[in-house]
Amino acid sequence: MNDTSDLYYNASLARDTRFDGVFFMGVTSTGIYCRPICPAKKPRPDNCRFFDSAEAAEKAAFRPCLRCRPELAPGLAPIDDAGRIASLIAHRLEEGVIAGDSSLEDIADQFALSARQIRRIVHSELGVSPIELIQTRRLLLAKQLLTETRLPVTEIAFASGFASLRRFNDAFQKHYKLTPSGLRKNTDQPPADTLELRLSYRPPYDWDGILAFLKGRIMTGVDVVEGDTYARTVEIGPHKGWIRVRHAPEKYALIAEIAPGLLPVLPALFGRLKNLFDLQARPDIINACLSEDALLRPWVELNPGQRVPGAFDGFEMTMRAILGQQVTVKAATTLSCRFADAFGESVQTPISGLTRLSPRPEQIAAATVDDIASLGIISRRAQCMIAVAEAVCAGTLSLEAGIKPDKVIAQLTTIPGIGPWTAHYIAMRALRWPDAFPKEDIAVLNNLSHGLPQRITPKQAEAASQNWRPWRAYAVMHIWNRPAD
Repeated sequence: MNDTSDLYYNASLARDTRFDGVFFMGVTSTGIYCRPICPAKKPRPDNCRFFDSAEAAEKAAFRPCLRCRPELAPGLAPIDDAGRIASLIAHRLEEGVIAGDSSLEDIADQFALSARQIRRIVHSELGVSPIELIQTRRLLLAKQLLTETRLPVTEIAFASGFASLRRFNDAFQKHYKLTPSGLRKNTDQPPADTLELRLSYRPPYDWDGILAFLKGRIMTGVDVVEGDTYARTVEIGPHKGWIRVRHAPEKYALIAEIAPGLLPVLPALFGRLKNLFDLQARPDIINACLSEDALLRPWVELNPGQRVPGAFDGFEMTMRAILGQQVTVKAATTLSCRFADAFGESVQTPISGLTRLSPRPEQIAAATVDDIASLGIISRRAQCMIAVAEAVCAGTLSLEAGIKPDKVIAQLTTIPGIGPWTAHYIAMRALRWPDAFPKEDIAVLNNLSHGLPQRITPKQAEAASQNWRPWRAYAVMHIWNRPAD
């Protein structure tokens, strides 16, 4: 074995959770691949092969372990651009399949790349072609649904993205050497009237901090925090429903209870939840970087599970950000509640407090300034909201996670009413850019100036932040949450 294999093998012996999702181990004597935390007895070193992704392991003809379940491993969030693009392409491919538009050329156009470049990046980073990537993601989702739910096999086939039950059965038999019903016989399942699925993360994880952040920014009717759970209404394409999420710290996971009507859009829903709760973060790497700064080190040590709350929907989060300009968080929440009540479609859910879908771009683009201003929102801000909605509807502005942040920030700041602070805040949460830094933020400047004779300037804050790259968004969260001396 080489040095990398030695490192991976030693990590698997220690079952260190920090390596979960970073690599997978294939065992040549059994033909099975596992996560490094698998409780099974470790094989001899010369019987092991190591892979950077589940897709690469399956391409090499290994089957997923039924004990550690590789489909539950936290996703690897590579630091380099190619890795991020590959991860984003994987997400777009999933959503493209859901929308009935899986053309690789269309996806390539969204990244300003050629289809050939897309294939090269995906193969270089994940070791498989885009088609193989889609196939593996479909099969792993199907395996999770077979294991964790009592859904009929036919429904699972379509929910996983297969066009027919025959294709699903053929692919499952070919890859896993058993039938879907054969796998289900060996699993314990919850009651039939529930649809609960697990979303893993790499510990530590500050669930209380995430809930506190979201609770302070609730849009009444759209989302709610009750006790230790978060719930919200959902609209993805023609599919509407609700989700409720709770923490399962003993499993290093969040448990999502999902309305049955959202079954056809599970891959897209999973992607949005991972963005909202920042489930793909690497706290070991992020904390190691930020702890090198003497100012941040004590705050990082106090909260090593710090996450950057994302956005379930980029447009919705942008509307909230505009409403939050130059007002307190409480005042912004009041305005956003009025906004949702006026423009959000009414919906019925079994969860108290969830009565509205989030306002859509088409609804806001069709509104007048007076319609929005009548809610107590100043006219300039209403004009800004309409301009953003029109740009989104026209397809000239995308607020999805992973879009090139520099391009979107430049676009946003050309819209009257959006300055650098708002643009970077949107990049930080909606675009999931880990290096976003709203240097004009008052709380950032005040907390960085604590103990100094005078408050530092945005320029000085920008200079200080260079030591925190590429994790400045996480540094901002630590600064915002700076404990009292």
